[in-house]
Amino acid sequence: MQGLASAWKNEAAFRQEVALSIIILPPGLWYADNGIERALLSGSVFLILMVELLNSAVEAAIDRISPERHPLSKNAKDFGSAAVLLSLVNGGLIWGFILGPKLF
Repeated sequence: MQGLASAWKNEAAFRQEVALSIIILPPGLWYADNGIERALLSGSVFLILMVELLNSAVEAAIDRISPERHPLSKNAKDFGSAAVLLSLVNGGLIWGFILGPKLF
């Protein structure tokens, strides 16, 4: 719980993703036809939040080790950011495949 509280307090991206989750999950779950669709929709949202938390953990650890710029530190932070991007793309695709045909 302390990790979630700290992420909420210190990470703007996490707050934004939680806010978006609160907005999109209820209608998404309403339009889903079955438990599998609901699991995919909610699971993709929670995956985004989990990857964001892990990215924040990597960034905090790198910043704690040294404030100096180093190519390996840059790589670690870039890899974490890339993981967040891929989780967002994954979530967008899942939501698009499940809800797209129903809404359009």
